[in-house]
Amino acid sequence: MKTKGILFDLDGTLMNTLEDLTDSTNYILEKNNFPKRTIEEIRSFVGNGIKKLIERAVPSETDENKINECYEDMLEYYKDHSMIKTGPYIGTKELIERLHQEGYKIAVITNKAQNSADIIVNKFFGDSVDLVIGDNKKMPLKPNPAGINKALEYFNLTKEEVVYIGDSEVDLQTGNNGEVRTILVLWGFRDKEFLQKKGGEVFANNVEELEKLIKLK
Repeated sequence: MKTKGILFDLDGTLMNTLEDLTDSTNYILEKNNFPKRTIEEIRSFVGNGIKKLIERAVPSETDENKINECYEDMLEYYKDHSMIKTGPYIGTKELIERLHQEGYKIAVITNKAQNSADIIVNKFFGDSVDLVIGDNKKMPLKPNPAGINKALEYFNLTKEEVVYIGDSEVDLQTGNNGEVRTILVLWGFRDKEFLQKKGGEVFANNVEELEKLIKLK
């Protein structure tokens, strides 16, 4: 069946957000007199949303009330500091524009807070993205397939008519849980060896390869 809808992860797939996530997390840690984290540590912490990022970044003995306080502070701080060093990976903006012009329905499904996701997608991709599904605190986060199911309903498409694209083990699990074709890109936050160990099978090294894989069906 022909692919009609394309569902993208955001961080590590369309956008390189790692430096702003690192800087914002370290601002919150420093504010609370916690040790700062390296960019490689933050790379390993991302993928399951801001709450989980904070849980992983703070010292292990931190109590739940303090974690929640840091989480709320992070949401507020990152919203205003999410596009200082953040930008699209090479070719992703042009890819989205081409696919949109060719008639594909395009959604972004991310564990990033909805307000931050809306700001970033609108700035860099504008009307080329039809739907943005972020963390609105009402719907389960990835790897739960709720975002995929919402996109299918919104576009009135079947699982066989969409492809899900991400860069992490969370995205692989999300695609599997949603029972949709899944492609993993290798320019993001995880490497091929790691993703293969998690069960990944279809990979794109660059945007050109990704576009060909999208259009196989």
